Amino acid sequence: MAKYMLIMRSTDEAFAKFAAEVDFTEMLETMGKFNDELIRAGVMLAAEGLADAAEGVVVDFTGETPVVTDGPYGETKELFNGFYILDVASQQEAVEWAKRMPLMSGSKLEIRRVPSIDEFPQDNEYVLRERAWRVENGQL
Repeated sequence: MAKYMLIMRSTDEAFAKFAAEVDFTEMLETMGKFNDELIRAGVMLAAEGLADAAEGVVVDFTGETPVVTDGPYGETKELFNGFYILDVASQQEAVEWAKRMPLMSGSKLEIRRVPSIDEFPQDNEYVLRERAWRVENGQL
């Protein structure tokens, strides 16, 4: 099994249309049914939506020192709206789940594998500290 992150993205226009046209209760019901499928299949490890981008901040590291600005991020082409982390057998299985997700028109899902701590150098002091922390917190 491997972990894959499904990153939900939508354009500004698609998100605005969604907010104006979709009943929140209906959206909760639709996503709830999908989440229930993931839970019953035993593949969902985490799933979170995000608050409005206007409530966020950006820390920009392009200059000599980090610059913090309020959201929503100036010129946005796509907003990161939320994510799932699935524990599945393959990237193809993650793709199959992603294709079933009830998302708004204008959305995209980026799928990225989440490397295991075992893939990092095991003689590194900080990897060892993180491993100990994960064991202590029941993550390994």
